[in-house]
Amino acid sequence: MKIVGLTGGISSGKSTVSSYFRQLKIPVIDADEVARKVVEPNSQGAIEIRKAFGSDVFEEDGSLNRQKLGALIFSNAENRQKLDDLLQPLIKIMILDEIEEYRQKGETMIVLDLPLLFEKHYEELCEEIIVVYIPKELQLERLMKRNQYTKQEALSRIDSQLSIEEKRKRATVLFDNQGTIQQLYQQVEQWLVETKNDILQ
Repeated sequence: MKIVGLTGGISSGKSTVSSYFRQLKIPVIDADEVARKVVEPNSQGAIEIRKAFGSDVFEEDGSLNRQKLGALIFSNAENRQKLDDLLQPLIKIMILDEIEEYRQKGETMIVLDLPLLFEKHYEELCEEIIVVYIPKELQLERLMKRNQYTKQEALSRIDSQLSIEEKRKRATVLFDNQGTIQQLYQQVEQWLVETKNDILQ
């Protein structure tokens, strides 16, 4: 089974490519979805967060109050690291379990949709790494427009990730998203034609 990593910078179009893979019936493991699962009420992640940050960051029904937790970690690097240390091992276990499930089902290819693919060293699991690329200036422009951020707010989020140029250097496949959505889809389709031929040989 071919494991393909998919990443990009914030607002680069990675989620658009991920959704398109799903439309084309290619299995996708989404790290953001996994991260939500590991903090569901009564999960190991929720128990660990309660121990580390107290009950204040939870609602009465046991669900996580992301806004309160975000306020604790966004402005405090030590808290952010503490949360990362708690959750990343749980996320990795779940991702590995999902990979194994797809392997058992006999899938020929799956996509790992991971914003922090390089930062968390998932590249060692992948045969190929797709980076959805736009230059930083366009990233900034799109993020400010999409989330109504000030320039400083947008920059702080872009700069919290590995730079898009560094990701570009490490890619084995590059999808350039400076054009239309249709042009992006064409790049995906072209790559799939080449890849499926490769798998079938």
